[in-house]
This record gives sequence, structure tokens and C-alpha cells, in this order.
Amino acid sequence: MFHYDRGLKLTRADLGLDVRRRQQRGFISHAHADHMASHVLALCTPATGALYRLRYGPREVLPLEYRATTSWGGMQLTVYPAGHCLGSAMLLADDGQTRLLYTGDFKLQPSLTAEAAELPQADVLVMESTYGDPRYRHPPRDEAIGQLLSLVRGAFEHGTTPVVLAYALGKAQEVTAILTQAGIPVLQHPRAFAISRIYQEYGVDLGNVAEYPGHIRPGHAVVMPPWGPKTAAMPRLGRVTTIAVTGWAAYGMPWNRNQAQHAVPLSDHADYEELLAAARQVRPRVIYATHGPLSFVERLRAEGFEAYPLDTTSQRAANNC
Repeated sequence: MFHYDRGLKLTRADLGLDVRRRQQRGFISHAHADHMASHVLALCTPATGALYRLRYGPREVLPLEYRATTSWGGMQLTVYPAGHCLGSAMLLADDGQTRLLYTGDFKLQPSLTAEAAELPQADVLVMESTYGDPRYRHPPRDEAIGQLLSLVRGAFEHGTTPVVLAYALGKAQEVTAILTQAGIPVLQHPRAFAISRIYQEYGVDLGNVAEYPGHIRPGHAVVMPPWGPKTAAMPRLGRVTTIAVTGWAAYGMPWNRNQAQHAVPLSDHADYEELLAAARQVRPRVIYATHGPLSFVERLRAEGFEAYPLDTTSQRAANNC
């Protein structure tokens, strides 16, 4: 049903799934750069298509609406929300004998800016497993939000501008919605704001947000991508308190690489318990784990699942699916 050739492909449909090199036909689960390429034809949700075109310019897209089934290459394709960011989708592929669910990046916790994840049952589950180690249990969402708001308000009290470092797609919009719901207006880096416009076009309420005008406005927080080759520090911010927002902050990871004074453990990926919960809900007969520790496969086997890592060593088993 599928094979692995420097990326996952549905064999019968000749469809690459989040393959990072150009395909004649490629499914894009969401619009983060590590899941996209400039395909000849991209299959994705309408929101992901808009974000994909923002990055790559005019491209041919076949839109897939949530929960609607499309016949493609002798298979029935249905996408379900993944809870990761705007437009993120899991793909259910059914060839009449086997149902395969490809999760892409997902999370089960609630979100202000992404539709809640839905997990249909399937025979084969190909799942993202970034946090597939039992030490990776995210703190409660309310706790992380409380920490963020406390740091932002503390920055105001100390006469500094709170600058929240969050990836331009997904995390920046989630942080913005959290802040504006708490009555804190937000100025966004132009890269993040261009994406936020698409969020707004698709009905996501981000509250009192505007593009950074080149100078700070009293009482406003600033949300921008982590500083790096593509994102220079914005001018005229004055004295700042920098806050990174990353799930890795809960585990002592080197969040200071983002040049932040503080870090808040808010993630847009499923943690260890959510990964196991997803597997139990889908109830597959076989699982392939990707983008996570190899030990997660052993954890799944200990839970009673037939499980393999998704790479070339798993293909003898994959060919039987």
C-alpha cells in the first residue's frame, strides 16, 4: 500500500506524503517548511493551500476539505483536523482493503487557533512521535499560559517590552490569541503578520493584533519568530524581556539558542501520553513511528502494538500492508 523512498509514498496513488523534495503529486499535511516542497500538484486543505502559496507563490492545489472523501488514484482519501496549526490535517487513505492513517504533526490538547484533532480508526497508523519518550509529559496548558501571562505582565511592570519568540506559523498566532484574550494587545513581526492575515481570512479571531510599525507602542507585547538568519531583531524596541515559547522548555533543552531570557513550555505537538492515547484511539494492527526516538517503537510494543520505525529497514513489513 505504501513504500519509503526518502519519504513516505502511497504506492497505488503515486502520492508523496510530506515529502520534502518536488513531487508530481504531493500531500501536504500542514504548511511548515519541513513538510513542504514545490510540488507540481499539492493535495492539502484550503487553509494549508493558502499558506503554501504564501511561501511558494502561485501553485496548483487540489483542496481537500475536512471529513470529505476524495477519490484519487484508486483510493479514497479523507482528511481530518490534526490540531497542530491552521489547516493541519491527518490523511486517511483507503484502498478498499486497508485503511492507513498518516497523522503528520498533531496534538490532542485544545487550541485557540487550530481545529481540534480527530482520529479515525485505521488498520495502519503512521504517526509523528517527536515526544515519544516517557519523560516528555507536557505541563498542563493552563499552567503554561499562566506562566506566559505572568512574564509578559512582569515585563510591563519593570518598564520593558515583552518580546515573545514563537515560530511564525502556528505558535505566533496561538500566543497572540492567548495574549489578546487576556487584554494584552500584540504587535507582530511582518513574517508572522502575513501568516496571521490568512488565519483571519479563515475565520480565526486573533484579537487586537497589528503589524509592528517600526516602533513600540506602550502596553503592547511583541511577537516575532526566533532570531536567526531570516529574522533580524526589529528596530526601536528599547529595553526588552525576551520569552521563548517551546515545548522543549519543560525538559531542560537549550532554549537559550533563541536568545531568550525566559522560556514557556507550550507545545503544538502531542506529548508522550497523547501519543499513546492516539494509538489506543486509532486501534491499528500495525504502527510506524517517525520523527521521534527509536525507543518509542519499543514502548509501543510494550503496550501490545505491532510497531516499527518508519525507514528503509521497515519496508519488508510495509510491503505487506
